[in-house]
Amino acid sequence: MNQLQALKQHSTVVADTGDFLQLAQFQPQDATTNPSLILKSVQKPDYAPLLAQTVARFGTRDTDEIVDRLLVRFGCEILALIPGRVSTEVDARLSFDSAATITRAERLIELYQAEGVHIDRVLIKIAATWEGIEAAAHLERRGIRTNLTLLFAFCQALACAQARVQLISPFVGRIYDWHKKQAGSQWDEAARAGAHDPGVQSVRRIFEYYKHFGIGTEIMGASFRNTGQIVALAGCDLLTISPELLAQLAASTEPLPRALDPAAARALNLQAVQLNQASFRLALNEDALATEKLAEGIRAFCADSLRLEQLIVAQRGRH
Repeated sequence: MNQLQALKQHSTVVADTGDFLQLAQFQPQDATTNPSLILKSVQKPDYAPLLAQTVARFGTRDTDEIVDRLLVRFGCEILALIPGRVSTEVDARLSFDSAATITRAERLIELYQAEGVHIDRVLIKIAATWEGIEAAAHLERRGIRTNLTLLFAFCQALACAQARVQLISPFVGRIYDWHKKQAGSQWDEAARAGAHDPGVQSVRRIFEYYKHFGIGTEIMGASFRNTGQIVALAGCDLLTISPELLAQLAASTEPLPRALDPAAARALNLQAVQLNQASFRLALNEDALATEKLAEGIRAFCADSLRLEQLIVAQRGRH
């Protein structure tokens, strides 16, 4: 048995890609996308026709609607290849506007439904700002399932649990990146690997809290830099993994035991925490890593959303 097969015994494996032609070989349950992944894909010859077809069909509509239709087109192609759910992201420029996030999420769901996709097969991806979490709480009450992304801090996970969101995506690799950069020449890769990796420790803390208190929100470790991080989180509800790292797992026959155990988490002595907007914002502000990485992540997704719009405008000019 290879490591990918072993991992699937402990966690639901999710493909982190817009490159859906790669999906079949890894047989993931779910798939996640974001503006950066879609932008990367539409610039490849295999996927350029999807952009051209979407613009040809809907070119007279507002650019933001064409973007949403393109995201849904990718989502539908992915859903044809997997048994589970696809995550589709709301424009990151709406990360601090609850009402606009709700409106955009509802449109994405309507577009999926118009293609015959059941609402249960779509997760709406939203940045885990206070406004994003508020929007997610509203959407969940309406039966629209959400995936709260760009999650770096324990307080974000707590607020998401209170909002009863379907799923959170804590970013392992970007936490690792931040600590490595802070340490500079003092960084000891071997000493901070596996269970000692700061990104892994962040997800473990969330896992232990959620399982201890019986919180139903799913935890999906994301943004991995190496297979060691993945192995150290075997047993996490879901893990979303790039095709490159999926291939490395499939090529390895090293043992892969369960690392996270719900029963062990239930036995811990933990204190329940409640947050309101003020305490959430203070906790986030106190966490330099989360403050920087959340802002950086939103900026990057905003920039890629803008570049996607520019590609659409350029494509429109060809018609």
